[in-house]
Amino acid sequence: MNNHSYILIRALINKTFGLRDGEIRISFLMQLYIFLIITVLLIVKPTVNALFLSKLGAEHLPLGYILVAVIATCITYFYNRAVVRFSLNKVITTTLIFFSLGFISLYLIMNSGNLGEYYLYIYYVGVALFAVIATSQFWMLANLVFNAREAKRLFGFIGAGAIAGGIFGGYLTSIIVSRYSNGDAILLASFFILCCIPVIQQIWHWRVKKLNEFTKKQRIQVETSSHESAFKIVLKSKHLSYLALITGLGVIVAKIVDFQFSDLAQKSITDPDKLASFFGFWFSTFNVIALGTQLFLTNKLLSRLGVSSSLLILPLGIALGSLLLIAIPELWVLILIKGIDGSFKQSLNKAATELSIMPIPFQIKNQAKSFIDVAVDSMATGFAGLMLFIMVRKLKLESFHLTLLVVFFSILWIILIYKLRETYFNSFRLNIQRNLNYDHHEEKKHNKASTLAYARKVFISATPKEIIDLLGRLSPYKISALRPEIIQLLKHPSNKIKKAVIRQLHHFKSDVSKEKIEALLNEPDPEVIYYALEYLLDFSYKSKTAFFDQFLNHHDPRIARAALLCLAQETSQNKKLAKKYHLESRISNWVQELSAPDGFSNKVEVAELLETIAYSGIQKYYPFINVHLYNKSKYIVKRAIKAAAITLEKDYIPLLTPFLKEKAFRNQAIKALKTYGPDISTRLLHIDDEINLDDEIKRFIPKIIGAFETQNSVKMLSRLLKNEDVYIRLEASKALVKLKSKNENLIFNRRSFKKSIIRECEFAKETLDVLSSIIYVLKSQAIQHQEDDDQFEIKIAQESLKDLLEKQLDQSFLCIFKLLSILYEEADMNVSYSGILSETKEARINALEFLDNLLQSQLSNRILPLVEYYIVEEQELKHVPLKINIVPEMAYLKLLLKKRDNRVKLEVLHLIKVLNLSTLSSEVSDMQKHTNRAIRIYATETMKQFANSA
Repeated sequence: MNNHSYILIRALINKTFGLRDGEIRISFLMQLYIFLIITVLLIVKPTVNALFLSKLGAEHLPLGYILVAVIATCITYFYNRAVVRFSLNKVITTTLIFFSLGFISLYLIMNSGNLGEYYLYIYYVGVALFAVIATSQFWMLANLVFNAREAKRLFGFIGAGAIAGGIFGGYLTSIIVSRYSNGDAILLASFFILCCIPVIQQIWHWRVKKLNEFTKKQRIQVETSSHESAFKIVLKSKHLSYLALITGLGVIVAKIVDFQFSDLAQKSITDPDKLASFFGFWFSTFNVIALGTQLFLTNKLLSRLGVSSSLLILPLGIALGSLLLIAIPELWVLILIKGIDGSFKQSLNKAATELSIMPIPFQIKNQAKSFIDVAVDSMATGFAGLMLFIMVRKLKLESFHLTLLVVFFSILWIILIYKLRETYFNSFRLNIQRNLNYDHHEEKKHNKASTLAYARKVFISATPKEIIDLLGRLSPYKISALRPEIIQLLKHPSNKIKKAVIRQLHHFKSDVSKEKIEALLNEPDPEVIYYALEYLLDFSYKSKTAFFDQFLNHHDPRIARAALLCLAQETSQNKKLAKKYHLESRISNWVQELSAPDGFSNKVEVAELLETIAYSGIQKYYPFINVHLYNKSKYIVKRAIKAAAITLEKDYIPLLTPFLKEKAFRNQAIKALKTYGPDISTRLLHIDDEINLDDEIKRFIPKIIGAFETQNSVKMLSRLLKNEDVYIRLEASKALVKLKSKNENLIFNRRSFKKSIIRECEFAKETLDVLSSIIYVLKSQAIQHQEDDDQFEIKIAQESLKDLLEKQLDQSFLCIFKLLSILYEEADMNVSYSGILSETKEARINALEFLDNLLQSQLSNRILPLVEYYIVEEQELKHVPLKINIVPEMAYLKLLLKKRDNRVKLEVLHLIKVLNLSTLSSEVSDMQKHTNRAIRIYATETMKQFANSA
């Protein structure tokens, strides 16, 4: 086969079955392994069952079920000890050799003619145990060989081997038995079992041995739970408990249906050979249907419906079929029910069940799965046998009552699947967190801080910052139990603590003595004096005039100025009080005093006057505020910003917004703009429309809008999600998430946010295409080995654009997850995002799988390919299904100029300039009309360069 043919075949396999490079060989080996196991099962099961029914009769089946349960439960104990003590490879190999020798013994006994009732029961139980243990071991190995993402893609294809084995084994049994004998079929089965051993060794060598120690530790969590019994492990986990109950109910329903099918078939077909032919035909037919389901439907249904919903198909089908059987009690209806059970049980339901246990750490999964597959299966078989024994042999009930029982158990089965859904997601969350090693100390510390004992300890021995932080958290609450400790803090040496305490004292009102507050008037800090006077005015003086008479003309100028500030606050709504104490003339004298050459040097007085003017509302002194917005002192500028906000004059809004781009004044500016109330949101967007605010300013608008918990805030932030600047979209999404968590009454249009997520996904995909194209250009240039100055400058410009786009890609992915937090639980999205960014591969895989099961198909089809491309190692990129388009340089430069934000436009213009791409002169010329000044200037310079080089 030439290389071209090999590539075509590989592409066909990839497209049809989802197998990627590096997975084809191991997938076919795993498929061969399960094919051989099921082929053996479909040889020995019909043969032994035929011998059992022909010699003992169907009425002995319930007793057989009970024996299977008792013996399997005993064997499970020793089997679980072996799984913990020895490697999985040794356990599987030993088990296969044991069963092979057992079936060789059966062949010898049959040839000797001594196959009595005792042996029939032994081998009936033996076949049941082989079915459970061998298939369980296969899926345990599969869970070790593949991670969660690989499993979801490959289990459908691999599981098809089981169904193919069922078809092949059934037809092979019919041929061998008709031409040779039952014993020869059993001997051939023994040979097939031994053929599994070299296949397993090859799988172990190719995959399991190559897992490094770190990966094995991630997949095999041995330390904590390996010494616990499997029963305790299952009992401690809700997820495993529900899975065990679901498995048990599935077995009970299957056994009842199997008994009904066997009983009715035996009554309808009395000839043993015809009965064997009947079983063989329908078993093979069921497996053919199952094969088609496994190959062409399982993966699609799992991807579209998810694990939990896929598990519902089998019990729903059986329940509906049983209702039909009640209405039409005929053999063809029972064949239909048995067909549903036989077809879906080994295809879709098996794959979904195996995926449902994927979030459990391997060693726990190893023991628990053995317990569920062997012990639970056996106990359920025994329970079904005992129930059938009582109902059929003792109570002599009709088939109608058994059908009602099937319907009842199917409904219980469905209910438990719904319960399993939530525990499935919880298990993924815990698995991701386990890999991330989340530290809960901060959370515990926060919870601890809410206790009174801890608060008292902080007040006595903590740092000033910790005390102020605690007082800030306590401020909304009237915690009378802490009153003595809080009042005691008035003697603390830190003035910041004194101010924080006075704010807290408002909760105690008149409980604090006037003398303790008046003692603070002797403090050197003017702010402490102001806070103390404010408290005295509110709680210690019945008459405001008495207060102002005492303090407004105080001999200490610091107290007098603080009292004047209190007067300005009081007179904003009381003009008579302002007139009585000549507020305007006092302010006028103070302004004149501080307007002298040496007046501006007194920062504290200037700051107090700024606030006094603002509170007074006397507009003719507002220019004093305007001047000091541009003072050289940061302290005065911050107080001027605060004063401007106190006035609530709309003319100050355009003057305050430029401070958003200055880190030193940003927090003060945000706080000041918030003072204007919810209407500031509309005003800011209106200003942006009129004068096109600077990008550095616009990025903080979402934070201001999000401060107001109104429906209008949701509307305006949603509008910002369409902005071309990804940073603004990210900040808008963060603000929306906060709004959703703070106010449950706000309405978030799910359809609108889905569209926003899809737009963001398109942005991320477009960014990936451009980044890949830039990297392709850089690699091409590196091959050419051009090292002149011009080429070096071009490379720097390309690298600069690449770095910016990579940063925007990171912001875009975070924006996607923030928007998902609006549609889904925020905690789930935070865990998923942390898992995706983790350096631990298993955490990334579990996070991806968690998202795959959580997201609706419309979103998952958009998001998951992007995320998978985003997180995989570079050498694995070729296996990712996302198709990356390499765009010509001219095309992506045009695209970025047209659709991206100003930062990207400037980088692109710089690259066009250093490349001297005059072919893009039309696009550059359009940039000369851009609203952003920097872009206009750079576009003009670039056009001049084009003209000069022409």
